Amino acid sequence: MKTLWDKNLKTLKGRTRLQYIWDYYKLPLAVLGILLYIFSYILYNHLTYKESILYAALVNVNAGEILTEGLSRDFLNYMNLDSSKNKLELYSGLYLTDNELSEYHQYTYASRMKILAMIDGELLDVVLMNREAFDAFSQNGYLYDLSELISQADSGLYGIIQPDLVVNIVILEDNQDELLSDKSALYHAVTEKHNYGIDLSRTKLVENAGFGEPVYLGIVANSPRTDSALEYLKYLYDYK
Repeated sequence: MKTLWDKNLKTLKGRTRLQYIWDYYKLPLAVLGILLYIFSYILYNHLTYKESILYAALVNVNAGEILTEGLSRDFLNYMNLDSSKNKLELYSGLYLTDNELSEYHQYTYASRMKILAMIDGELLDVVLMNREAFDAFSQNGYLYDLSELISQADSGLYGIIQPDLVVNIVILEDNQDELLSDKSALYHAVTEKHNYGIDLSRTKLVENAGFGEPVYLGIVANSPRTDSALEYLKYLYDYK
């Protein structure tokens, strides 16, 4: 027995027929479309997913194409990792400076917020930076004491990098809050010194980049990927 739907559909032609089908099936079609989108999205993510083996950042360091390639894809080759399944996340365009005359000063606030979010989310392991950024990271307690970390994990690597270790301070406490309310007060702080950085000037990759000032490497203190960070450091010193 033919339904009213069948009878109505036979009498309609062209656009009217299509409009009738759409009016009758638009809800099921909409649901089907949503399901297909979700399925396609999940399938795409599954097929294109790459394991992040390391998160690195360039802070106050501008890298050209060759250096960027050396700091990212070449490391995967060094580790014999398939670049279609693995990646090194290299953040760039980050600047920290108190110099109001610097062309990068306008980016400092946004960069600071992004860096704090990455550290808080454990999405930052290694930082390559100039002296100003190195001071900021170490003073705020964001970096590992590399003497302690590397000597315990890999004595061979420690022997290689030891001449390049750089001392910096961490501020344990200060009277910064007091200065906000009392302009006559003198600033004082309690600090400690540790080897928070490595001067990469001896590494070929950084040397060939031709920087006018040293580039320092630090490992973020809450990194859950210190093994990969140490392999990265070893790679930088092995780079030919």
